[in-house]
Amino acid sequence: MAKKRVYELARELGLESKDVLERARELGLEVKTASSGLDEEGESLVVGSYQAPDSPAEAEPEPVPTPEPEPAPEPEPAPEPASAPEPASAPEPASAPEPEPAAAPVPEAKPATEPGPEPASEPSDEKVIAVTEGVTVAEFATEIGERTGNVVKELMGMGEMVPGGGTIPHHALEALGKVFGYEVLVDEKVEEEEEATVERHLVEYEDDPASLKPRPPVVTVMGHVDHGKTQLLDTIRKANVIAGEAGGITQHIGAYQVVKDGDTITFLDTPGHEAFTALRARGANVTDIAIIVVAANDGVMPQTAEAIAHAQAADVPIVIAINKMDLETADPYAVRAALTQHGIVVEDLGGDVVAAEISALTGDGVDDLLEMVALVAEVEELKANPSAPAVGTVIESRLEVGRGPVATVVVQRGTLKQGSSIVAGGVSGRVRAMFDDQEKQVKVAGPSAPVLVMGWDDVPSAGDMFEIVKNDRTARKLADERKHLVRSATHIVPTATQRLETLLENLRTADHAELRIVVRADAMGSLEAIRDSVKKITREDGKVSVIQGAVGGVTANDVMLAEASDAIIYGFNARPDAAARAAAKDTGIDIRTFSIIYELLDDIEGLLLGELAPEEVEAFLGVADVREVFRAPRLGKVAGCYVTEGEINRNARARVVRDGVVVYEGRIISLRRFKDDVPSVAVGFECGIGLENFRDIKEGDTIESFEVREIARI
Repeated sequence: MAKKRVYELARELGLESKDVLERARELGLEVKTASSGLDEEGESLVVGSYQAPDSPAEAEPEPVPTPEPEPAPEPEPAPEPASAPEPASAPEPASAPEPEPAAAPVPEAKPATEPGPEPASEPSDEKVIAVTEGVTVAEFATEIGERTGNVVKELMGMGEMVPGGGTIPHHALEALGKVFGYEVLVDEKVEEEEEATVERHLVEYEDDPASLKPRPPVVTVMGHVDHGKTQLLDTIRKANVIAGEAGGITQHIGAYQVVKDGDTITFLDTPGHEAFTALRARGANVTDIAIIVVAANDGVMPQTAEAIAHAQAADVPIVIAINKMDLETADPYAVRAALTQHGIVVEDLGGDVVAAEISALTGDGVDDLLEMVALVAEVEELKANPSAPAVGTVIESRLEVGRGPVATVVVQRGTLKQGSSIVAGGVSGRVRAMFDDQEKQVKVAGPSAPVLVMGWDDVPSAGDMFEIVKNDRTARKLADERKHLVRSATHIVPTATQRLETLLENLRTADHAELRIVVRADAMGSLEAIRDSVKKITREDGKVSVIQGAVGGVTANDVMLAEASDAIIYGFNARPDAAARAAAKDTGIDIRTFSIIYELLDDIEGLLLGELAPEEVEAFLGVADVREVFRAPRLGKVAGCYVTEGEINRNARARVVRDGVVVYEGRIISLRRFKDDVPSVAVGFECGIGLENFRDIKEGDTIESFEVREIARI
């Protein structure tokens, strides 16, 4: 007899799936999710627990209500005597002190300026100004109503050569104010204010639990190329349009909502783990559930493994969609087995990850998939405050002819209303119009709703969080503050050494330290050996987590994942490509490469313990691409190369990288430009390179030149 699923039983009982799931667990039944099956005996046990006359669920509601309203009237007389003396005494002291501070500043203002009539005719409170430390000459001039040139001249008279856009030195502010007849108060809390502005940029908020209401889940679809991500999204969207009897999809806005059996689900139509992690790297944790699409005929592929790693690093629930079940070569059981190697154990194998077999092409099983997503969302108990000012994330943005800057946003909290003043990152605006995914104009959008917003002053950046403020002036001011902070931040990119120092300090001081690493290896055997060995590296209240492991060279995607997860990248006989090196330099991500496995493991252990001994560190010199291979009488094979980065030096150490994997490490013994021996060749030039004791050079290989230095890291 077929088992009845928990959610099906919940429907029959008229209860929520999560409550029935919890009851089944309390009764000792082995169920992990709402889609787990119950045998006939288990079903009877659960049903019987709700039908029992002395069930705690029935016994508890009755004793609760009555006794508490009665003590409420007794405290009421107490506030009356307390409030009576306060109004009597409040007005007298309030009126007395006011004239004294008003008169006090007047005599102080007169000696500060030579002309007599000005201080007498102007109100005294305008002669005191408050500025923040680091104020520019132009900002100061605006505050006191003077021309910037006049302020620059006075500073020059004091011996301070500061241009109009320059910062006024702290020690000169008081004297400069006196020259123009102002007492200058310097705000010492500028650092706290700037930090608060940065926090506002991430738009952190906290709501009263009583104000929270259930909201739809926001879902991202990921998986290997050609496994059917786009087809699945199209099938879901078209089915929803038909079900809603709409005239058709008129425009793609990057996100849309579907309704399944009364449950609403929001899909982000930005498939791919790169977009998912890019949003997360900017602090926008907008996704609630990740659907990983796996083709039943291909199984788990490299990008499938990457997508799983990115979803696990983001700590979001995963739903597996085993696609292409319409093909004769489909083998869903092999897919389930392969997923276990990546930490995914589906329900059919005793795990807690939901999986559905589908055909995105024919639509078979898609309804079941949506039902599974709704069940996972129900268990997650996703909630938001719909009454607060709206906060959310920009998913996509562009400049449209006739509409100007537009952005697709997903509301995460509150309700977005037409006419509201809005700010996202360094861009402000007013919500002139909003459209849903079927191009219908809407006036309001609640939590988890995706809408296209018109009315921005400029194109906001995807991944920026938006918020609603009280008026346009506040929005512009906040956007300007953030622009200034972004400009300042772009000049100070943390280096790999600085990131490493911060990481080491955290590992030393954290009570529950976790060192996250991304591993790239030359072969699957090496990768498994590293994984197994890393599990044995521990310390009290500390562990190492391999958030992604793969075969091949280090890629820019690895760098993106490491940045979003505060991880370090390790390469074992595997090297970063040019894009990965550039990304690592821009973000300050540390890529550490080794050719001896115990040295790699020693390095990981040293990091976990928060200490590093003096070590040899590579200094990158240059890269050359092999474009042709020649034969030479004494050298055997010589590589005809083009230098793409840095410079290549004769007698320097070198390695040959093929498809991201190191196939040789040794020394450059010959370096020629045309027929001449040269000591070095710079970027943009061709050359011939001969390597010591290596004859297997091939077109398409990459030659990296480097040197090794011994340094001590603290």
